[in-house]
Amino acid sequence: MNLIDFFDKSARLYPNRVAAIFEDRQWLYRDVLDLATRIGNGLRSADVSADTKCAVLSRNDPIAFISMLGILKAQGVWVPLNPSNAKSQSMHILNAFDVEVLFFEKEEEDFARAAKEECPGIKLFLCVNGPSTLGATVEPWAASQSPEPQPSPWAPEALCWLRGTGGTTGLPKGVMNTNRNFETMMANFRATLSFDEAPVYLACAPLSHTAAVLSMVTFGMGGTLIIHRKFEAQATLKAIQARKVSFVYLPPTAIYSLLSQPNVHEFDYSSLRHFIYGAAPISSTKLHEAIDVFGPVMTQVYGQTEVPTSVTYMSPADHLSEDGSVNEKRLLSCGKPAPFSRVALMDDSGKLVPPGSIGEIVVQGGLVMKGYYKNPEATAEVSTYGWHHTGDLAYQDEDGFIYICDRKKEMIITGGYNVYPLEVEQAVLSHPAVQDCAVVGVPDEKWGEAIKAVVEVKKGFSLTEDELLAFCKAKVGSVRTPKSVDFIDELPRSGAGKVMRKEVRKHYWTAETRNV
Repeated sequence: MNLIDFFDKSARLYPNRVAAIFEDRQWLYRDVLDLATRIGNGLRSADVSADTKCAVLSRNDPIAFISMLGILKAQGVWVPLNPSNAKSQSMHILNAFDVEVLFFEKEEEDFARAAKEECPGIKLFLCVNGPSTLGATVEPWAASQSPEPQPSPWAPEALCWLRGTGGTTGLPKGVMNTNRNFETMMANFRATLSFDEAPVYLACAPLSHTAAVLSMVTFGMGGTLIIHRKFEAQATLKAIQARKVSFVYLPPTAIYSLLSQPNVHEFDYSSLRHFIYGAAPISSTKLHEAIDVFGPVMTQVYGQTEVPTSVTYMSPADHLSEDGSVNEKRLLSCGKPAPFSRVALMDDSGKLVPPGSIGEIVVQGGLVMKGYYKNPEATAEVSTYGWHHTGDLAYQDEDGFIYICDRKKEMIITGGYNVYPLEVEQAVLSHPAVQDCAVVGVPDEKWGEAIKAVVEVKKGFSLTEDELLAFCKAKVGSVRTPKSVDFIDELPRSGAGKVMRKEVRKHYWTAETRNV
């Protein structure tokens, strides 16, 4: 099936079911289908066809998301842009990815105006939530288009999503995801997620990232999408109770924010079946706390844009031991290979490593991207030995669970010892006064690299360097204990909410002639 087919099938089966809710407005499946069809036909009339790149620059907004469905109906390629990203990065994507159509929210009109000057390839501008001098407003424009559905051929290898990678080390690469990639991903989620009835999904993470993928999973299951403009801890907790949300996705930093709310125990979370987390490693201490607060519903997914969202999966039951208690060791795992994902661990020579040995996570099969857009060198680099290389080092235990050690290129070599930042971060994050942290290697005359922890302290708590170092030494020993701690008000985060460890590290190496 093409990606759009999953929505279309639910719209045919459940036309009168609520598909989306935003603030005080709701859309039935038949409403979304009509608007998406009209948008698709309007784009076809503007010469959008297979392989035409159409970008959407908006915070979470139902019309912006339905516009994405319209792009797919026109057989175009969706290029998601996050307003939280640097404007220079978004402008680069528009040009480098050959974007011809730009949907934008009214709040980004100044950027769209600049794009009209700097991106000559863009032929059509559409505003999703208000009038603009640059182009038509989506809903009235769509109302004048044909409501008749247009047939689309099954195209498993056709592009449907072209997304820029994080871009923390240079300009972003364009990941080419196909209908087959998303068909495999949908199969993984349909095989693993379990609901008593049609799911209610709370989209409070950016719909330009994983939240969009899970929204399509929701539509594929005939569920209801609750859209929040952005993540706000109190609004999220209230919505889970009021809307009887059955699943939600958030990155670890947002989960930490929920857990720090003084009234987090006062809400009813009994409707939750899956609280999905991913995108970055999570503190095992805070994960245990989340299980205590939200119940046995925590669900991990691991993937990358190149292998979307479902390389591995860890169910709520996997977080527990046979007696129902929390399995402390298992909390450090990213789960087992998902049902339709071919996953292995590989050494630098291309040999697969046995259980217990550390290797790089590699993936084959329908989940793997088509490649990087107009970048065959980068594509070849991550595709050696016939596998997609994730850059994540891990080992697999005797029960098949995979444990990520760290990013391959972020290992710290200090005094001849290899130290993985992730295990040090786990120790730092287990301190009750720590909200979040990043552990990096910094230049040091004696050690080559010295371990430094950069820490956010919880509001209302105090913490000294000596206290934290003593705490870490008791947890991980002297070799892995940071040599120093810097306290910071807010760590740098990506548009998806991930702490950008590379950006933290770069701050300490700017005066060096070497970077290792």
